[in-house]
Amino acid sequence: MDVQNVDVCCGLNWGDEAKGKIIAQLAKTGKYQFVCRWAGGHNAGHTVYVNGQKYKTHLIPCGIFYGVPSIIGPDCVVNKDAFQNEIDYLRENGFDTDLIKVSPKTHIVSNAHIEEDINHYSSTQGSTSQGIAPCYRDKYARCGIQVRHDPFFKRYLWDEKLYGNILCEGAQGIWLDINHGNYPYVTSSTTLPYGSCSLGFPTQCIKHIYGATKVYDTRSGIDPLFPESLFEDPELMAIAEYGQEYGTTTGRRRKVNWLNVDKLIQSIQISGCTHIVISKTDILEKVGNFKFIYEQKIEQFPSLNSFKQQLEFFIKHHCKTVKKIVFSYHVETIEDL
Repeated sequence: MDVQNVDVCCGLNWGDEAKGKIIAQLAKTGKYQFVCRWAGGHNAGHTVYVNGQKYKTHLIPCGIFYGVPSIIGPDCVVNKDAFQNEIDYLRENGFDTDLIKVSPKTHIVSNAHIEEDINHYSSTQGSTSQGIAPCYRDKYARCGIQVRHDPFFKRYLWDEKLYGNILCEGAQGIWLDINHGNYPYVTSSTTLPYGSCSLGFPTQCIKHIYGATKVYDTRSGIDPLFPESLFEDPELMAIAEYGQEYGTTTGRRRKVNWLNVDKLIQSIQISGCTHIVISKTDILEKVGNFKFIYEQKIEQFPSLNSFKQQLEFFIKHHCKTVKKIVFSYHVETIEDL
């Protein structure tokens, strides 16, 4: 059986957009034969709730929580220690880690890569210090080491065969993409949905693209677009506190700003999203402050309803590929996905 349909979930901002919640909700429907990660390493993170219990993954796809074969693709990078720690964590929590497979073409993040990242990239570019950039550099310099050359990964090697319905799991967000982000304050791989084709299927198979965003913007690490002065704004800090804005992988405090609708429209247009999921709507409701940025100006609204109506209007007006917009109020599930 060949690949029938592919659904893709990507982040529309700077990462941390609740992609894990979307992927988990789709994965548990039982309609997918595989859940696949297409880029990045353990510098990313997803938080997933299963039967009310909170779990975190950094590299292993969310299909593992629902008994679906979970593939780490050829354009990902993997560190042995981090991978083993995640395997142990999942096994201890009762999940079937035999479902986890790694492409033989995936590159290995060495301890030397991590040391180089810590010493040269973390302070100047705000990297996660996980060795990702040096590993990708060696991949493209043709001097990297692939998983197929390492006996450690032998039992996890993927046979590179896909069939049926596939769910592809993105990492980070579009504005961290190596090509489209605020270079050099970006990640080292492509975060756009077309990157999922590196798993081995044509673009014609892609049916739905689920774009994840929040009702406000957040950013981890260094980026001139998110100055340190954001930490001094009491309204934004209230959102950060209510929203518990800390990185899944690093624990770093995220900078918060009002949702930049101009950037959101652009990222939807670039990605061709069919479904938009806007999370943490409840946080704005709690703080009672309803603002977003449109045409480079801060727009303020008297109620959450008027905020939502105007945001939905702008998205539908500018983004013709969008078929459905869902506002999510719950950290664990998405209403009406």
